Parts: sequence; structure tokens; C-alpha cells
Amino acid sequence: MADVLKGLEIKNMTDVSADLYFYGDIVSDWWGAWQNEDQYPDAIKNFLSQAEGKDLNVYVNSGGGSVFAGMAIYNMIKRHGEKNKVKVYVDGLAGSIASVIAFAGTEPPEIPSNAFLMIHKPWGAISGNADEMRKMADDLDKIQAGIMNVYEDHLAEGVTIDQVEALVDAETWLDGKEAAKYFNIAQTDAADYVAAVGDYLSHAGKLPEKFKSHQKQPEQTPKGPTPEEQAKAAADAEKRNQIKRLCIEGMTKGE
Repeated sequence: MADVLKGLEIKNMTDVSADLYFYGDIVSDWWGAWQNEDQYPDAIKNFLSQAEGKDLNVYVNSGGGSVFAGMAIYNMIKRHGEKNKVKVYVDGLAGSIASVIAFAGTEPPEIPSNAFLMIHKPWGAISGNADEMRKMADDLDKIQAGIMNVYEDHLAEGVTIDQVEALVDAETWLDGKEAAKYFNIAQTDAADYVAAVGDYLSHAGKLPEKFKSHQKQPEQTPKGPTPEEQAKAAADAEKRNQIKRLCIEGMTKGE
């Protein structure tokens, strides 16, 4: 699997620090990580084992993803912070469960005035009878309670958890200045905005106009792929083919 997952190799590691990027979706495992930018708990566990004893810089630009995967990642980073400094930077968006990861540092996360937190109720899909659907609603309420426990640990002075829960219930987008009214964050001046946040927002979240206005606009005249982009596309295709071959081999051996 090392060749298949080569896109998850550690970058920018020195003797004293390492950089960790959440620039895609938060997924449960390698099977769901279709983009190199996607992250999942096992990959983060491997990353942190290699970064043992080092300070950590965490850069977030993600619309979120799997709640359980994101919470596991949050807890792993928190444990790393018991012995090392962890600094989180929200480069563009920390949405949904990525907003929880944004609070995993040993100090308040740094959020520019033109970056965003998006907080909302957890959601899911189910097919079944009325009892099964009611149980899922109860389960989602319990999941939300766990998320609120994280938010409660990072409230701004004078803010109550009931105030934040009302924002969660309504699905709320907060830019850096607005987020500083509710959470203990380090709000900074506007920085260059990063557009790519993964695919999660195409399935969840009501993307507001104020967020769209900060996204980078495409070139008016599309350009052909560079040789480097062509090579990357070929490598990604080979990655998918390797995954398919592994699945086929596994099914063949099981027959």
C-alpha cells in the first residue's frame, strides 16, 4: 500500500517541526481518499508517529466530512499537543467537522478576517422504518453533544454554549472577525484566499455569497495542462488502477 498512498507522505518536516495540511475532505479510510488532499485517521496516526517529539503546524482549508473520522483526528492531535506545541491556521475554511479540528491546537487557532468557520448540525442518511429513523435522530443529537463539548472548551469570554448551539442549529458561517466574537481565536488581517476545500460542500452546507466572493475565480481563457499536471494525472490514474487491482485480487483469493 505504500505506493498507492504515496500522496500522503509527510512534507516540510524539520528536526523540530512538521506541517500537516487538511486541504480536502475528512474521510474514514484510504478507500474514501480519492484526492491526495483528503485525510483520514490512519494516515494522521502514521504522520504523527513520524512527527513524534516535533512541534506541529496545522493548516486547514476543508469543508469537513466524516464526523467520527474528524473527531478521531482531533483527539490524536490533542494527544500530540500534550508534549509538543501545536499551532492551527485556518487558511480558507474550517467547515463542519473541520471546525472541530481547528480547535485541536495548544493555543487559539489563527483565522484571518477573510477565512471562515462553518458550524452546523451533524447529518446523515438512512432508509428504514420509523423506529430506525427516530433512533438515527437520537444518535445525531448525541453526536452533536460531543461536538458542542469541544466548542464549549473554546468559547470567547462571556459567551454561553447555548448561544453557540443556536448558531449550530441554524447552520452559521462566520468570518474571522465574527468567529472571534464567539470563540477564543487569534483573528488576523485578511490573507490571500485559498479556493480548494474538497468535495464535501457539494453535499452539505449552504454556501453563502460572502464565501463565494472570496473564492478564486477561474482563468477567463482556459489553459492546457502543463507537463507536470499531465504527469500528476497519469500518477493519479495509476493509483486508482492499483486500488482496483488490489480489490480484484482480494475478491479472487476469497473465492
